[in-house]
Amino acid sequence: MNVREAAAALLGTVSERSPLSEEWPGLDVDTAYAIQDEALRQRRARGETLIGLKLGLTSWAKQQRMGIDSPLLAWLTDAMVLPAGVPVPSLIHPRAEPELVFVLGSRLAGPGVTAATALAAVDRVYGGIEVIDSRYADYRFTLPDAVADNGSSALFSVGPVGLPPSALDLSLEAALLEVDGQIVDTATGAAVQGHPAEALALAANALGARGLALEPGWLVLTGGMTDAVPVRRGSRIAAHFSHLGSVTLST
Repeated sequence: MNVREAAAALLGTVSERSPLSEEWPGLDVDTAYAIQDEALRQRRARGETLIGLKLGLTSWAKQQRMGIDSPLLAWLTDAMVLPAGVPVPSLIHPRAEPELVFVLGSRLAGPGVTAATALAAVDRVYGGIEVIDSRYADYRFTLPDAVADNGSSALFSVGPVGLPPSALDLSLEAALLEVDGQIVDTATGAAVQGHPAEALALAANALGARGLALEPGWLVLTGGMTDAVPVRRGSRIAAHFSHLGSVTLST
């Protein structure tokens, strides 16, 4: 299996499969990012538009479970946007988590980006929900598997309230995650690398090492604030933010 074949295989997966690393012994993170980039190329060739970036494994607890010390990155396209009021379509085994979403007002290129310079590039902050959906059975994978699978990306929905970052204390911005009327988890922005701007800086610097940058107008999903909850047919999932309104998904 080569990079092109691996990308096509992952894009064509519609049910659970074994981790890629079981078919590709020695698969490493650099090769996994090459697979991710090739999958993006194939997505764009079929008409999708690149609109931003997401971070995964931004909480220290999740990083410890995976044995890593830095988040992973993955691409966002317009085909992943779930408009308000549109039900979550049938997926493999979706899960949902609340996120703080940045919209960039200016280009952000590493190396040397700090949290302060990263935040200065942000035009608006929104609340959102990401729906993740690993192609691997039982969410069992190595870090290279997760990277190659574009960070288990599936869909995301952004709320209606956008504020400038200066209007918020992002480390204290709270989210309540509700499933069928019951609050099941809570967190603040501090769960994301201590501050979401730290996650944004990490993303800019990691892209800079690959000769890439975050572009104006891009959306950046900064990472799950809570653990992800299963999205079951007939359920209603909502994220309620302190100052950024609410986002609701139905299935």
